[in-house]
Amino acid sequence: NIYLLNSGVNAERRMIMSQILEQADGLLQALPKEQLGFFPTPFYRLDRLSKELGVNLFIKRDDFTGMNLFGGNKVRKLEYLLGEAKAKGCEYAITYGATQSNHAMETAAACRRCGIKPILYLTAVVEPDDADVRANLLLDKILDVELHIVDILPGETEDDAEARSFEMGAARAKELNESGHPCYDIPMGGASIVGSVGFASGYVEFEKQVQAMNLKVDYIFHATGTGGTMAGLAAGRKMAQSDTKIISVTVSPKDEKYLCKVEKLANDVLALVKSPEKVDRSEDLHMDTGYYAPGYEQPNEAASEAIRLLARTEGLFVDPVYTGKALAGLIDYVRSGKVPQGSNVVFWHTGGATALFAEREILGKLY
Repeated sequence: NIYLLNSGVNAERRMIMSQILEQADGLLQALPKEQLGFFPTPFYRLDRLSKELGVNLFIKRDDFTGMNLFGGNKVRKLEYLLGEAKAKGCEYAITYGATQSNHAMETAAACRRCGIKPILYLTAVVEPDDADVRANLLLDKILDVELHIVDILPGETEDDAEARSFEMGAARAKELNESGHPCYDIPMGGASIVGSVGFASGYVEFEKQVQAMNLKVDYIFHATGTGGTMAGLAAGRKMAQSDTKIISVTVSPKDEKYLCKVEKLANDVLALVKSPEKVDRSEDLHMDTGYYAPGYEQPNEAASEAIRLLARTEGLFVDPVYTGKALAGLIDYVRSGKVPQGSNVVFWHTGGATALFAEREILGKLY
């Protein structure tokens, strides 16, 4: 148990941390919220993979968030987003993503749980086959959402098609609002101030589990796409006054503008919950773009190897779009020495295993 804190030396520190976390919890409880998930999500050590890698590797099982078997990290955000939608009396909610979007499916399921009608605008990054509908898109259809598939037109980029989907969604929301049916707009990935509060809350939950285990965590690795999870974790880390280093592994190309956006979003979260803390991107945000290639929803061998390794050592599954690439980053950091042997490392499993049942272009070669 070398990864544990010295309980005698750190008894006072633990008492102070408990007070800090209690204060953070108090700030987070002020916003309207729907109870959608099952918390706290499990947190434990991966003994066999720890031995293989030479670090103390723990896992935060946000793939167990709920509300159904196919839940994941977006449920944390949706508790606050749909809490606000319900408080505003909304009948509909619109959101966006790719055709196999975890966020879009989880939003649709959460809407059904809350009695809100879901509308999805999904960009066909990988063209779906109407004769063989799979994974999240299949679940969307079972949930009977109002579904709009947005094709990428000749000469358009993926970003162009996404921008067009946002315009279409805004027009649909305007139509509903003007006809007396209030509609709530949820950005892609739930990456809004209100949504990211869910992950600030998640970080506080995590720190409580860490304290209960008398554990000091050196690193957290997670996948980042739209930036809402990254911003929420960064805000929660500041609220918890933690010195754990968070490594955010991107699943698509990102640049300095993205970091600026995440920094602003994190600080907007802190301002919303009336926390005096501030996130500074040069000190608090650590993004690695080295593991997403060749692109979003496009597999690579490092992620495939990470998927196989976790499955064959621990019987657990990650996906080729998000969590597989984040785990590949973690493994490479350990094997290359960027994370020293004996470190206490957490893999924050954000869900998404339905992608293992998606189109072949997304899967790659897993066996």
